[in-house]
Amino acid sequence: MKSDRPQLSLQRPELLAPAGNWDCAKAAVENGADAIYFGLDRFNARMRAENFTEADLPQLMTFLHRRGVKGYVTVNTLIFPKELAEAQQYLRTIIAAGVDAVIVQDVGICRLIRHLSPDFPIHASTQMTITSAAGVEFAKSLGCQLVVLARECSLQEINKIQQQIAQQETSLPLEVFVHGALCVAYSGQCLTSEALGGRSANRGECAQACRMPYDLIADGEIVNLKERKYLLSPQDLAGLDVLPDLVKSGVTCLKIEGRLKAPEYVANVTRVYRQALDRVMEEIPPSPPSKGGKIAPLVKGGWGDLPLNQEHYNLEMAFSRGLYTGWFGGINNQELVHARFGKKRGVYLGEVTRIHNEQVTVKLEAPVKPGDGIVFDCGHPEAKEEGGRVYAVVFKGKEAMLTFGRNNLNLRRVHIGDRIWKTSDPELDKQLRQSFAGENPQFQRPIDVEAYGEIGQPLIAIARDGLGNIVQVESAISLVEAHTKPLDTERLQEQFGRLGNTPFSLEKLTNHLSTSLMLPVSELNRMRREIVVQLEELRSQPKRWQLRSDVSFQDLLPSSSSSSPTLREAKATSPSLIVLVRNLKQLQAALKAGIETLYCEFEDPRAYREAVQMVRQQQQKNKADNSSLLTDNSALPTIWVAPPRITKPGENWILQQVRACEADGYLIRNYDQLQFFAQDRCIGDFSLNVANPLTADYFQQRFALERLTASYDLNIAQLQDLLTSCPPQWFEVTIHQHIPMFHMEHCVFCAFLSTGTDHTNCGRPCEKQEVKLKDRVGSEHVLKADVGCRNTVFNGTAQTGAEYVQRLIELGLRHFRIEFVNETPDQVTKIIHRYRQLLQGEITGSQLWRELKLQNQLGVTRGPLGL
Repeated sequence: MKSDRPQLSLQRPELLAPAGNWDCAKAAVENGADAIYFGLDRFNARMRAENFTEADLPQLMTFLHRRGVKGYVTVNTLIFPKELAEAQQYLRTIIAAGVDAVIVQDVGICRLIRHLSPDFPIHASTQMTITSAAGVEFAKSLGCQLVVLARECSLQEINKIQQQIAQQETSLPLEVFVHGALCVAYSGQCLTSEALGGRSANRGECAQACRMPYDLIADGEIVNLKERKYLLSPQDLAGLDVLPDLVKSGVTCLKIEGRLKAPEYVANVTRVYRQALDRVMEEIPPSPPSKGGKIAPLVKGGWGDLPLNQEHYNLEMAFSRGLYTGWFGGINNQELVHARFGKKRGVYLGEVTRIHNEQVTVKLEAPVKPGDGIVFDCGHPEAKEEGGRVYAVVFKGKEAMLTFGRNNLNLRRVHIGDRIWKTSDPELDKQLRQSFAGENPQFQRPIDVEAYGEIGQPLIAIARDGLGNIVQVESAISLVEAHTKPLDTERLQEQFGRLGNTPFSLEKLTNHLSTSLMLPVSELNRMRREIVVQLEELRSQPKRWQLRSDVSFQDLLPSSSSSSPTLREAKATSPSLIVLVRNLKQLQAALKAGIETLYCEFEDPRAYREAVQMVRQQQQKNKADNSSLLTDNSALPTIWVAPPRITKPGENWILQQVRACEADGYLIRNYDQLQFFAQDRCIGDFSLNVANPLTADYFQQRFALERLTASYDLNIAQLQDLLTSCPPQWFEVTIHQHIPMFHMEHCVFCAFLSTGTDHTNCGRPCEKQEVKLKDRVGSEHVLKADVGCRNTVFNGTAQTGAEYVQRLIELGLRHFRIEFVNETPDQVTKIIHRYRQLLQGEITGSQLWRELKLQNQLGVTRGPLGL
């Protein structure tokens, strides 16, 4: 790996590889990763990975640092109130072990880390859903040193964020995912696994519902999409073709996804990107064309000359549902999701043209050889597919006749026209395994050596690595005048360059010896070995972060200040029902029912003006009705409106449009809105992921939010813990809703009900058709688009926490929210009436949920709902 050219001011981004176990860690290191990220056995977003243990940390960090590689631990889940003590001990172990940084989702955990250690690096996880300069500024205010941007950010948006944070002097290094599986939903905003299976993606238990088949129902009719069933399964991200643009954007780190993948995957993908990135840094070429552009292949790294498409072949063999540049090039809804399958395929070999005498003839699109594993794709990936290992290949022009082992294949289930995918290449796998086999280092990092000395004095060698470590070694024998074989630069280079089986390679030798001098070869060899030992020793010393022993998470818990109402005072207040509606007819029904606090979330924010006018008219009517009474409720009802969940660079016009309606207040969903509506009355919504008192306190105190919506990840026990660790009047709890499962940049309307690529040419089917997605068990989930063309899939079945309402009232909770999606005004009226009765104690929770036939559930994370 050569140092950057002086004329290029571009920084070489760090290459960050995933590691689910020791073999993956070795695979990453031996194939050129600059850093790895890994989870331990708790609090990480890939609980299905093998993961390391806390006991592994010292040995793992020593191994990584000796090899010049950094190690980051993922603590990228939400943390519940009762887990804070355990999380604190866990963090102390991580910091003391000399880990290079932690990757964090939870706002409260960022606060806790900064309280425990003033200097330990925090990286804001992609689970924090940061899509703008305001998000970067928020992370910086928490003490984060780096931000992992949402995968939905385009290159243009990344450049815009860089420009804005530089102008506002809130710059932080930015990291982006460059390769791997793409979640269809915004990370940190996906509630699907919870809603459908009680497994929270925000707790590392994603069940991959996006990879399942769905039927598209438009206006009550199933749309015939032929073989396209996997409507929510994006192709895998491959940023290889836009690497020069990523480097030019100034991102600090390029991250490979895949902590659940095998070590061969880690080796393969890391090597491809290591080689490609080194080449890009040699000379940034012009940007390739947006379609089909290829970066020229690399010849370094042990595999010899790679043919033009070798990198793409290797990446597809590593793991591929189809490879695509994701959102880097902007939005193209026709390409992101091909919808034909949601599982690994590999390399496309071609179509079956003939089946005869136990042989299958294929029109070849890629190489095939005996031993390769293949699968036949007849357009039904959900069914059992035929496949096996190729026994023999006979080539005829561009066609190949494939023979399989006896009884390996049922050829009656193979058809002419079937697609063939190569799913396994044993030869490639063997090469990959060899790349990290054995104990000796295979990937070497450069060092520079300078040689000084005079006659009668020892030879002094000063060695430096790329991390800033410097060692000085002296010869035990003095230099003498050379009669033959003087220590010229070539000779020194040859002796000091013999660094096989070490982590180092000699990049540059500077010879400061002035005359012909000599030293025995054996002494030069000893010095070289000593350089290696000393550099390894220096590198493997653990990082010494500050760690305060005299502090605790309890120091950060909300104090029960005298200005806060006591629990007794809170209990003296009647519980109130808040209603969120999604259209004007529902609003009218809620107003008629006498609801005093109304939330609106409409697809078109321009409709908020009319909603506010309707409420103002009701206020005037109330004023007239109350003029003869002593009480004055003329300020009621109040109306609060919701901006969209995501705000990207250049989208503040949407927020201006929302504010133009002059509502009483705003439902805050993200970091931009915390800034934009700072002078207005605000309530924090569920998307802020408030799951513990440290997070709640931060939003409450720093942003003066009137209330916070408790995270939808909390079950009843965890919710009780939150309400007892904070003033309960800080919160509202949603007790009836269709869970917003997927919230995504991918527009299903545009992709499957138009031929357009984005909002400029799709014809806006979202404004004309009612759309649902039908899953494998027959449930129909409502699909909605917002003003930014982002889609939300709402669970077709509403769920209720009615059975726990009395318990929550006893804990001092007074604000209960119910939400509607596509209910009729009559249904709205009926449901409001029932929940009113519930809050007043006229009916029980079990009566209500049985009558409304709802899912009896509050929160959706695995765990008992009762105590």
